[in-house]
Amino acid sequence: MLSFDSLLIFSEKPEKLSEFYEKVFQSKPGWSEGGFTGFKVGSGYVMVGPHDKVKGKNKNPERIIFNFSTKNVHKEFDRIKKLGAKEIAKPYHPMEASEMWLATLEDPDGNYLQLGTPME
Repeated sequence: MLSFDSLLIFSEKPEKLSEFYEKVFQSKPGWSEGGFTGFKVGSGYVMVGPHDKVKGKNKNPERIIFNFSTKNVHKEFDRIKKLGAKEIAKPYHPMEASEMWLATLEDPDGNYLQLGTPME
């Protein structure tokens, strides 16, 4: 059986992207080495680092969306948007009868991050 461990986001400008996620997660990286940083998020890590084949913004941000859960999607959406994230989709109910909220933002590298109420 597999267990989720981490997500690694490569960037042409990892310092800038790491600074953005430091504000999103409201904490300093748990570790930093060789141009890489790692943030403990829940039971796993979000890591940011350099890659010589990554240039510019993500051209296909819909391919992988980073999902983060929060009980207050509206508040976190507004807070992260003020940090410089681009609004992709304001908080909405993904299904008519659902009480779940989702919202989508874009980070400085063009990657999509989505906020959602915790699945229970």
